Amino acid sequence: MTSYHRDAAARVVMAPEDLERFGAGSSFSSISAALLHHQRENWPLLRSGYASLASVETRSFEFDGFVVKVQFNPGRMTSSSANVDEQSIRGRRCFLCLSHLPPKQRGVAFGDSYVLLCNPFPIFPGHFTIPHREHIPQRIEESFGVLLELAKAMGDRYTVFYNGPRCGASAPDHLHFQAGLKGFMPIDAEYPEVIRRYGRVVKENQDLRSVAVEGYLRRFIAFESSSRPILEEAFAGLLARLKLVLSENEEPMLNILAAYEERWKVLVFPRARHRPSFFFAEGDGKMLISPAAVDLGGVCITPLEKDFHRVTRELVVKMFEEVTLGKAEFDEVVLPL
Repeated sequence: MTSYHRDAAARVVMAPEDLERFGAGSSFSSISAALLHHQRENWPLLRSGYASLASVETRSFEFDGFVVKVQFNPGRMTSSSANVDEQSIRGRRCFLCLSHLPPKQRGVAFGDSYVLLCNPFPIFPGHFTIPHREHIPQRIEESFGVLLELAKAMGDRYTVFYNGPRCGASAPDHLHFQAGLKGFMPIDAEYPEVIRRYGRVVKENQDLRSVAVEGYLRRFIAFESSSRPILEEAFAGLLARLKLVLSENEEPMLNILAAYEERWKVLVFPRARHRPSFFFAEGDGKMLISPAAVDLGGVCITPLEKDFHRVTRELVVKMFEEVTLGKAEFDEVVLPL
């Protein structure tokens, strides 16, 4: 690490003992919650962001055994409308680099290479971003193990998620994960019933269960295991299949949700498109909804109030059909897993 990065880290990163009066215990999840408490007291932008959650509005659409919520959250405008093309990324300062953080923002270390930060524009009542200390591209292939370790360290309170560089990451040039309060997304509670009703077991052995899910509006593959090496091998196989079926040299479009309760539960949502067709429509047909991992977890974010009131059950179905992988390609991906 360069001295420039070390100086930034020294300014930003707090020691766990500095958070004891904010409720930090021995677990990383309790340290994370304590950091949020500290930042709400000491960082006005974050305090304002969380205060705005009190005015967030929500609508719900019932489907067969599950629900999709729509959240009006104006604080998410920057993320939902972010230009993530190469030229736009090159032309802006990276907001995840520690040296570019606001003066009041603080974080806690996760291992030697990551820092957990409070997200000042929250979706969840507890919402964190966990960037790498270095400015390196958003890629899951070499960092999937970190996702698993984060999920395990935070699993008693939080769900951890990953947005691919071409389908939801507003900083595709800087490797990062996010975490949000467990139970906030409908899929957290719906998962067992969804697997029972809509799942097809692809593989099951002593310490790996792989399930392909259809009929839930968005197709996904679930991996369950208590072994990190087994999960890493299973995910590597899925990534290879996606690259082959989709003829991709880059990282295939995907979003991931990961949780831990005695064993890992990893949900991988392969994507067909970054944004639905109505995002690019002209005039009254345009709606600013850009789905990522949280949306696929069952909470669709609308930063504009007019769009919030115009969303229909049919539009939710259309959006998921357009952005997630189609049946033929999905079947081709999961068949050999």
